[in-house]
Amino acid sequence: MSDFTRNALMFAALGGLILLTGTMQSWNSAILILNMGLISAIMALGVNLQWGFAGLFNVGVMGFVALGGLAVALVSIDPVGEAWNAGGTRIVIALLAGAGTIVAAVISYQRVAKGLNRTLAMLSILIIGFTVYRTILDPGVSAVEAVNPAATGFLGGLGLPVIVAWPVGGLLAAGAAWLIGKTALGLRSDYLAIATLGIAEIIIAVMKNEDWLARGVKNVVGLPRPVPYEINLQKSASFVERAESWGTDPVTASTIFVKLNYSLLFAVVLVVIFLMAQAALKSPWGRMMRAIRDNEVAAEAMGKDVTRRHLQIFVLGSAICGVAGAMMTTLDGQLTPGTYQPLRFTFLIWVMVIVGGSGNNLGAVLGGFLIWFFWVQVEPIGLWLMQLVTSGMAEDNGLRSHLINSAAHMRLLTMGVILLLVLRFSPRGLIPER
Repeated sequence: MSDFTRNALMFAALGGLILLTGTMQSWNSAILILNMGLISAIMALGVNLQWGFAGLFNVGVMGFVALGGLAVALVSIDPVGEAWNAGGTRIVIALLAGAGTIVAAVISYQRVAKGLNRTLAMLSILIIGFTVYRTILDPGVSAVEAVNPAATGFLGGLGLPVIVAWPVGGLLAAGAAWLIGKTALGLRSDYLAIATLGIAEIIIAVMKNEDWLARGVKNVVGLPRPVPYEINLQKSASFVERAESWGTDPVTASTIFVKLNYSLLFAVVLVVIFLMAQAALKSPWGRMMRAIRDNEVAAEAMGKDVTRRHLQIFVLGSAICGVAGAMMTTLDGQLTPGTYQPLRFTFLIWVMVIVGGSGNNLGAVLGGFLIWFFWVQVEPIGLWLMQLVTSGMAEDNGLRSHLINSAAHMRLLTMGVILLLVLRFSPRGLIPER
């Protein structure tokens, strides 16, 4: 069997599973799995770019995804005029003062001769700058967060179309990745993993606690959408007539129609990113990155700037994760910082890359869809299986109750089993790197 035929059969089987979900459960559930599978595939492409192309062990994926989600709130929400009048200017001045402090500290480090004078100069700049920063910031934050805290209590955004937030989310994640990469990419792989995980936790902690930025754990709800609202479709006489001609009630038809619109948008983004990743993989740049991955010492001896190339691909992969995060927040319609759990979901994305095939973009896409499908469906399938196994037991049987209650924990168990099976029988993934 050729590679093309084998790959086509795997994708066809995956499509069959989604169609089976629509037939056996509901089409709403099937299309939701499809949409999240598209987003997961984009995240997996970003991680594959970093790990599969360059061997960078980034465990801070959810930090960049969260920045993409933050971009949706900052770009698409209308500005809160009262909050800006209360303390918005002070916050902007404080942020500029903080940035100026960092720049001044860097300049002093570069220009003052090494020794005690440089240390004292840097400490003086940082202490004075931090004091000024907090003195300006704190009153502004208090004033902004006091403006109707039940509904707003933050500055709002720019009021632009929500699709604009998707590339902005990528740029925001790329900027953060550049700052992180300048300091962390010189570390060994295990230390890089610890550093990126810690930085992801810091990003999410800031989002949770800085209410003036995006309401913190109060969440930003009612985000604008790039597709029609279901209620508007249900009020449209032509849509209702069309739904009835399909033999479907307007409510169900409207939800399916909206989700299919999301599917189309997400599929376009996935195809564009996939084609760009394939072009990069087959280019001289892609071959250079894989050479650096396989032997950094030899690549450096050939005149390649390893640190610079690592920074490039770290920024690119993080930008893709930021775009995916913006898409996911748009699909949810709300920004909820409490749902970003770095360890849990970073593990899931890494399983997607490893199972699909590290270093192969098509494998990353397959892994994204496959693992997300099982992540969603394992719990209901496990519950059905446990009920079937214990069908002959009495209702009050302790073992029966334990097995049925354990079905809720089958997700992580199944992910581990899938990972072990793939590593045992296809250690390079379902679609290995050529």
